[in-house]
Amino acid sequence: MAEPAGPVRIGVIGVGRMGRPIVDRLVAAGYQLTVLTRRPAARAAAEAAGLRCADTVAETVRDAQVVLTVVFDDEQLRAAALGPAGLIAAMPADGILVQHTTCDPATMMLLAEAAAGRGISVLDAALSGNPRDVAAGQLTVWVGGEEQALAAVRPLLDCYASPVMFAGPVGNGQRIKLINNALFVAQVGLAVDAVRLADSMGIAEEQVLAAVAQGSGASRALSSVAWIGADAVGTRLGELMSKDMSVVRTAAERAGADLGLIGQVLCSEVVERQVLGGGTAPDRARAEHSKAAPGPMKEG
Repeated sequence: MAEPAGPVRIGVIGVGRMGRPIVDRLVAAGYQLTVLTRRPAARAAAEAAGLRCADTVAETVRDAQVVLTVVFDDEQLRAAALGPAGLIAAMPADGILVQHTTCDPATMMLLAEAAAGRGISVLDAALSGNPRDVAAGQLTVWVGGEEQALAAVRPLLDCYASPVMFAGPVGNGQRIKLINNALFVAQVGLAVDAVRLADSMGIAEEQVLAAVAQGSGASRALSSVAWIGADAVGTRLGELMSKDMSVVRTAAERAGADLGLIGQVLCSEVVERQVLGGGTAPDRARAEHSKAAPGPMKEG
Protein backbone atom coordinates (compact mmCIF):
# COMPACT_ATOMS: atom_id res chain seq x y z
CA MET A 1 0.00 0.00 0.00
CA ALA A 2 1.25 3.49 -0.84
CA GLU A 3 2.60 5.70 1.93
CA PRO A 4 1.17 9.20 2.45
CA ALA A 5 3.19 11.82 0.57
CA GLY A 6 2.89 14.37 3.37
CA PRO A 7 -0.06 15.61 5.46
CA VAL A 8 -2.62 15.59 2.65
CA ARG A 9 -6.09 16.63 3.80
CA ILE A 10 -8.90 14.83 1.97
CA GLY A 11 -12.64 15.46 1.82
CA VAL A 12 -14.91 12.64 0.66
CA ILE A 13 -18.49 13.19 -0.53
CA GLY A 14 -20.28 9.84 -0.45
CA VAL A 15 -19.39 7.01 1.94
CA GLY A 16 -21.62 4.25 0.63
CA ARG A 17 -21.06 1.00 -1.26
CA MET A 18 -17.87 2.16 -3.02
CA GLY A 19 -16.98 5.25 -1.00
CA ARG A 20 -16.66 3.49 2.33
CA PRO A 21 -14.06 0.89 1.29
CA ILE A 22 -12.11 3.66 -0.48
CA VAL A 23 -12.15 5.64 2.77
CA ASP A 24 -11.04 2.58 4.74
CA ARG A 25 -8.03 2.07 2.46
CA LEU A 26 -7.04 5.74 2.74
CA VAL A 27 -7.35 5.74 6.54
CA ALA A 28 -5.25 2.57 6.73
CA ALA A 29 -2.59 4.37 4.67
CA GLY A 30 -2.51 7.21 7.19
CA TYR A 31 -4.43 9.92 5.34
CA GLN A 32 -6.57 12.44 7.21
CA LEU A 33 -10.19 12.53 5.99
CA THR A 34 -13.40 14.42 6.52
CA VAL A 35 -16.44 12.64 5.09
CA LEU A 36 -20.03 13.43 4.21
CA THR A 37 -22.77 10.85 3.73
CA ARG A 38 -26.50 11.44 3.40
CA ARG A 39 -27.73 8.13 4.86
CA PRO A 40 -28.06 8.03 8.68
CA ALA A 41 -26.96 4.38 8.84
CA ALA A 42 -23.82 5.09 6.82
CA ARG A 43 -23.00 8.08 8.99
CA ALA A 44 -23.49 6.08 12.17
CA ALA A 45 -21.16 3.38 10.84
CA ALA A 46 -18.58 5.99 9.84
CA GLU A 47 -18.67 7.65 13.25
CA ALA A 48 -18.42 4.28 14.98
CA ALA A 49 -15.23 3.66 12.99
CA GLY A 50 -13.79 6.95 14.24
CA LEU A 51 -14.18 8.90 11.00
CA ARG A 52 -14.63 12.66 11.11
CA CYS A 53 -18.11 13.34 9.69
CA ALA A 54 -19.22 16.74 8.42
CA ASP A 55 -22.76 18.10 8.23
CA THR A 56 -22.45 20.05 4.97
CA VAL A 57 -20.56 19.95 1.69
CA ALA A 58 -18.73 23.16 2.58
CA GLU A 59 -17.60 21.80 5.94
CA THR A 60 -16.34 18.65 4.24
CA VAL A 61 -14.16 20.37 1.64
CA ARG A 62 -13.17 23.81 2.87
CA ASP A 63 -9.75 22.69 4.18
CA ALA A 64 -9.26 19.78 1.76
CA GLN A 65 -6.36 19.69 -0.68
CA VAL A 66 -8.04 16.78 -2.47
CA VAL A 67 -11.79 16.11 -2.71
CA LEU A 68 -13.25 12.76 -3.78
CA THR A 69 -16.85 12.43 -4.98
CA VAL A 70 -18.39 8.95 -4.86
CA VAL A 71 -22.14 9.60 -5.07
CA PHE A 72 -24.85 7.71 -6.98
CA ASP A 73 -25.68 9.68 -10.13
CA ASP A 74 -25.51 12.92 -12.10
CA GLU A 75 -28.25 14.56 -10.07
CA GLN A 76 -26.48 13.98 -6.76
CA LEU A 77 -23.13 14.97 -8.25
CA ARG A 78 -24.37 18.27 -9.67
CA ALA A 79 -26.15 19.08 -6.41
CA ALA A 80 -22.98 18.44 -4.42
CA ALA A 81 -20.52 20.13 -6.77
CA LEU A 82 -22.17 23.13 -8.40
CA GLY A 83 -23.75 26.36 -7.20
CA PRO A 84 -22.94 28.67 -4.30
CA ALA A 85 -23.29 25.85 -1.75
CA GLY A 86 -21.36 23.34 -3.85
CA LEU A 87 -17.94 21.89 -3.26
CA ILE A 88 -16.29 23.80 -6.12
CA ALA A 89 -17.28 27.09 -4.50
CA ALA A 90 -16.13 25.91 -1.08
CA MET A 91 -12.87 24.02 -1.63
CA PRO A 92 -9.45 25.75 -1.71
CA ALA A 93 -8.56 27.37 -5.00
CA ASP A 94 -5.48 25.20 -5.53
CA GLY A 95 -7.25 21.93 -4.72
CA ILE A 96 -7.85 18.85 -6.86
CA LEU A 97 -11.27 17.30 -7.40
CA VAL A 98 -11.16 13.54 -8.08
CA GLN A 99 -14.58 12.67 -9.46
CA HIS A 100 -15.37 8.93 -9.16
CA THR A 101 -19.15 8.92 -9.79
CA THR A 102 -20.29 7.34 -13.07
CA CYS A 103 -21.93 10.23 -14.91
CA ASP A 104 -22.64 11.85 -18.25
CA PRO A 105 -19.43 13.24 -19.81
CA ALA A 106 -21.35 16.51 -20.19
CA THR A 107 -21.54 16.75 -16.40
CA MET A 108 -17.76 16.43 -16.21
CA MET A 109 -17.42 19.32 -18.64
CA LEU A 110 -19.67 21.47 -16.46
CA LEU A 111 -17.57 20.67 -13.41
CA ALA A 112 -14.31 21.36 -15.23
CA GLU A 113 -15.61 24.70 -16.51
CA ALA A 114 -16.81 25.79 -13.08
CA ALA A 115 -13.56 24.65 -11.44
CA ALA A 116 -11.32 26.40 -13.95
CA GLY A 117 -12.66 29.74 -12.81
CA ARG A 118 -11.31 29.03 -9.32
CA GLY A 119 -8.01 27.40 -10.25
CA ILE A 120 -9.19 23.94 -9.19
CA SER A 121 -7.98 20.90 -11.13
CA VAL A 122 -10.63 18.31 -12.03
CA LEU A 123 -9.85 14.65 -12.65
CA ASP A 124 -12.51 12.53 -14.31
CA ALA A 125 -11.62 9.32 -12.44
CA ALA A 126 -14.12 6.64 -13.49
CA LEU A 127 -14.12 3.36 -11.55
CA SER A 128 -14.43 -0.26 -12.64
CA GLY A 129 -14.78 -2.93 -10.01
CA ASN A 130 -16.68 -3.65 -6.82
CA PRO A 131 -16.12 -3.11 -3.08
CA ARG A 132 -14.01 -6.28 -2.84
CA ASP A 133 -11.70 -4.94 -5.53
CA VAL A 134 -11.31 -1.74 -3.50
CA ALA A 135 -10.50 -3.76 -0.37
CA ALA A 136 -7.87 -5.68 -2.34
CA GLY A 137 -6.37 -2.49 -3.80
CA GLN A 138 -7.29 -3.72 -7.29
CA LEU A 139 -9.88 -1.22 -8.47
CA THR A 140 -9.42 -0.03 -12.06
CA VAL A 141 -9.51 3.76 -12.53
CA TRP A 142 -9.61 5.55 -15.89
CA VAL A 143 -8.52 9.16 -15.43
CA GLY A 144 -9.24 12.09 -17.71
CA GLY A 145 -7.71 15.49 -17.01
CA GLU A 146 -4.26 17.02 -16.64
CA GLU A 147 -1.39 14.57 -16.20
CA GLN A 148 0.26 16.89 -13.67
CA ALA A 149 -2.82 16.73 -11.42
CA LEU A 150 -2.94 12.95 -11.78
CA ALA A 151 0.72 12.71 -10.77
CA ALA A 152 -0.06 14.75 -7.65
CA VAL A 153 -2.80 12.38 -6.46
CA ARG A 154 -1.43 9.09 -7.77
CA PRO A 155 -0.01 8.04 -4.35
CA LEU A 156 -3.52 8.46 -2.97
CA LEU A 157 -5.18 6.51 -5.81
CA ASP A 158 -2.57 3.76 -5.49
CA CYS A 159 -3.94 3.02 -2.02
CA TYR A 160 -7.05 1.43 -3.51
CA ALA A 161 -6.60 1.15 -7.28
CA SER A 162 -4.46 -0.80 -9.73
CA PRO A 163 -4.21 -0.02 -12.55
CA VAL A 164 -4.68 3.74 -12.67
CA MET A 165 -4.81 4.53 -16.39
CA PHE A 166 -4.54 7.97 -17.98
CA ALA A 167 -7.37 8.43 -20.51
CA GLY A 168 -6.72 11.87 -22.00
CA PRO A 169 -8.88 14.98 -21.48
CA VAL A 170 -11.69 15.38 -18.95
CA GLY A 171 -14.72 13.35 -20.04
CA ASN A 172 -12.76 10.45 -21.48
CA GLY A 173 -12.75 8.57 -18.19
CA GLN A 174 -16.55 8.57 -18.22
CA ARG A 175 -16.72 7.70 -21.93
CA ILE A 176 -14.54 4.64 -21.36
CA LYS A 177 -16.57 3.67 -18.30
CA LEU A 178 -19.85 3.93 -20.20
CA ILE A 179 -18.54 1.79 -23.06
CA ASN A 180 -17.23 -0.71 -20.52
CA ASN A 181 -20.57 -0.91 -18.74
CA ALA A 182 -22.53 -1.18 -21.97
CA LEU A 183 -20.36 -4.11 -23.02
CA PHE A 184 -20.67 -5.70 -19.56
CA VAL A 185 -24.48 -5.46 -19.51
CA ALA A 186 -24.68 -6.85 -23.04
CA GLN A 187 -22.44 -9.75 -22.04
CA VAL A 188 -24.51 -10.43 -18.92
CA GLY A 189 -27.59 -10.56 -21.14
CA LEU A 190 -25.90 -13.03 -23.47
CA ALA A 191 -24.83 -15.18 -20.51
CA VAL A 192 -28.40 -15.21 -19.15
CA ASP A 193 -29.67 -16.20 -22.58
CA ALA A 194 -27.04 -18.94 -22.77
CA VAL A 195 -28.58 -20.39 -19.61
CA ARG A 196 -31.95 -20.41 -21.38
CA LEU A 197 -30.42 -22.13 -24.40
CA ALA A 198 -28.72 -24.72 -22.22
CA ASP A 199 -31.97 -25.46 -20.39
CA SER A 200 -33.75 -26.03 -23.69
CA MET A 201 -31.04 -28.59 -24.51
CA GLY A 202 -31.36 -30.36 -21.16
CA ILE A 203 -28.30 -28.85 -19.43
CA ALA A 204 -28.68 -27.32 -15.96
CA GLU A 205 -27.64 -23.73 -15.25
CA GLU A 206 -24.93 -24.67 -12.76
CA GLN A 207 -23.44 -27.21 -15.13
CA VAL A 208 -23.26 -25.00 -18.19
CA LEU A 209 -21.91 -21.98 -16.32
CA ALA A 210 -19.24 -24.02 -14.55
CA ALA A 211 -18.25 -25.65 -17.84
CA VAL A 212 -18.15 -22.49 -19.97
CA ALA A 213 -16.15 -20.72 -17.25
CA GLN A 214 -13.28 -23.05 -18.21
CA GLY A 215 -13.69 -22.43 -21.94
CA SER A 216 -13.29 -19.67 -24.48
CA GLY A 217 -16.74 -18.30 -23.61
CA ALA A 218 -15.60 -17.29 -20.12
CA SER A 219 -15.94 -13.65 -19.05
CA ARG A 220 -16.47 -11.52 -15.96
CA ALA A 221 -20.09 -11.20 -17.00
CA LEU A 222 -20.47 -14.98 -17.09
CA SER A 223 -18.83 -15.22 -13.67
CA SER A 224 -21.28 -12.64 -12.30
CA VAL A 225 -24.24 -14.67 -13.58
CA ALA A 226 -22.74 -17.81 -12.01
CA TRP A 227 -22.26 -16.03 -8.67
CA ILE A 228 -25.68 -14.39 -8.59
CA GLY A 229 -27.91 -16.80 -10.49
CA ALA A 230 -29.55 -16.07 -13.84
CA ASP A 231 -32.97 -15.41 -12.33
CA ALA A 232 -31.62 -12.96 -9.73
CA VAL A 233 -29.30 -10.84 -11.88
CA GLY A 234 -31.83 -8.02 -12.20
CA THR A 235 -32.34 -7.77 -8.45
CA ARG A 236 -28.62 -7.16 -7.92
CA LEU A 237 -27.53 -5.27 -11.03
CA GLY A 238 -30.70 -3.59 -12.29
CA GLU A 239 -30.68 -0.40 -10.23
CA LEU A 240 -27.08 0.56 -10.98
CA MET A 241 -26.95 -0.68 -14.55
CA SER A 242 -30.30 0.86 -15.59
CA LYS A 243 -28.98 4.25 -14.55
CA ASP A 244 -25.74 3.75 -16.46
CA MET A 245 -27.45 2.45 -19.62
CA SER A 246 -29.65 5.55 -19.70
CA VAL A 247 -26.51 7.69 -19.58
CA VAL A 248 -24.88 5.56 -22.32
CA ARG A 249 -27.81 6.18 -24.65
CA THR A 250 -27.87 9.91 -23.91
CA ALA A 251 -24.13 10.31 -24.42
CA ALA A 252 -24.14 8.27 -27.64
CA GLU A 253 -27.04 10.28 -29.06
CA ARG A 254 -25.34 13.56 -28.23
CA ALA A 255 -22.14 12.39 -29.91
CA GLY A 256 -24.02 11.10 -32.94
CA ALA A 257 -22.62 7.64 -32.23
CA ASP A 258 -24.32 4.41 -33.31
CA LEU A 259 -24.49 1.84 -30.49
CA GLY A 260 -24.60 -0.82 -33.17
CA LEU A 261 -24.75 -4.47 -32.14
CA ILE A 262 -24.22 -3.59 -28.48
CA GLY A 263 -27.28 -1.35 -28.70
CA GLN A 264 -29.33 -4.16 -30.22
CA VAL A 265 -28.41 -6.47 -27.34
CA LEU A 266 -29.16 -3.74 -24.79
CA CYS A 267 -32.64 -3.31 -26.32
CA SER A 268 -33.37 -7.04 -26.23
CA GLU A 269 -36.07 -8.40 -23.95
CA VAL A 270 -33.62 -10.52 -22.00
CA VAL A 271 -31.54 -7.46 -21.09
CA GLU A 272 -34.49 -5.15 -20.49
CA ARG A 273 -36.41 -7.63 -18.31
CA GLN A 274 -33.89 -9.98 -16.74
CA VAL A 275 -30.75 -7.85 -16.43
CA LEU A 276 -32.10 -4.33 -15.98
CA GLY A 277 -35.24 -5.44 -14.17
CA GLY A 278 -37.73 -3.85 -16.54
CA GLY A 279 -37.49 -0.52 -14.76
CA THR A 280 -38.89 -1.91 -11.51
CA ALA A 281 -37.37 -1.24 -8.10
CA PRO A 282 -34.81 -3.85 -7.00
CA ASP A 283 -36.02 -6.67 -4.76
CA ARG A 284 -33.43 -6.23 -2.02
CA ALA A 285 -34.65 -9.14 0.09
CA ARG A 286 -34.37 -11.47 -2.87
CA ALA A 287 -30.97 -10.07 -3.77
CA GLU A 288 -29.68 -10.87 -0.30
CA HIS A 289 -30.70 -14.50 -0.76
CA SER A 290 -29.34 -15.00 -4.27
CA LYS A 291 -26.65 -17.64 -4.69
CA ALA A 292 -23.70 -15.54 -3.58
CA ALA A 293 -22.29 -12.07 -3.48
CA PRO A 294 -19.95 -11.45 -6.44
CA GLY A 295 -16.30 -11.72 -5.50
CA PRO A 296 -13.56 -9.42 -6.77
CA MET A 297 -13.72 -8.79 -10.51
CA LYS A 298 -10.00 -9.49 -10.77
CA GLU A 299 -8.00 -12.56 -9.86
CA GLY A 300 -5.41 -12.44 -7.08
